[in-house]
Amino acid sequence: MKRTTILAAIAVTGTAAAALAHSGATGIVKERMEAMKAMGDAVKTVTPMMQGEAEYDADVMRDAARTFQEHSGEALTELFPEGSDGAPSEAKDVIWSDWERFEELARLLDVYGEGLEGAAGNGMAGGGNMGAGSMMGGSSGMGSGSMMGSGSMMGSGSGMMGDDASDMMSAEDIAEMPADAAFNMTTQVCSACHSRFRAEDD
Repeated sequence: MKRTTILAAIAVTGTAAAALAHSGATGIVKERMEAMKAMGDAVKTVTPMMQGEAEYDADVMRDAARTFQEHSGEALTELFPEGSDGAPSEAKDVIWSDWERFEELARLLDVYGEGLEGAAGNGMAGGGNMGAGSMMGGSSGMGSGSMMGSGSMMGSGSGMMGDDASDMMSAEDIAEMPADAAFNMTTQVCSACHSRFRAEDD
């Protein structure tokens, strides 16, 4: 799938779908949907730059990176206490049976968001770094109307990430990358999480 197709899909996902999912959500489920939506909105602000429809703005990218950091790590995992599954949540039970994996992905999102913030000033390579599966679509009980799909290079159990994230890049490494490549890396952490832990829409 082409980069522009993926990003166009993201841009239209966060409004009606989010409103529909949020209408039945309360408590901690609503809180995590709102956190995921915030990250989705951050992606939408970057989308025109990734599509070449807007001039690259390092400050916009930094703001997106800070949003990822704000809603990752412990700030993310604390939104998933045991027993908070069930409709309208689409969080799979495997979150709690494979908590270490979920926790690691949440931590990586924080690290990669930090790296993205550092990379924002590097400009874009413009080399089509936004590959298929780097974002998520649809509304979910883990979040709604945000990024991510499945099958990214960091997907569950295979590819760049595999089952062990101990060899993942550091924030400092990512900060040396072009901003669009760092953005892709960051959103692929999200994709890996959703491909394993979010129930697919029917």
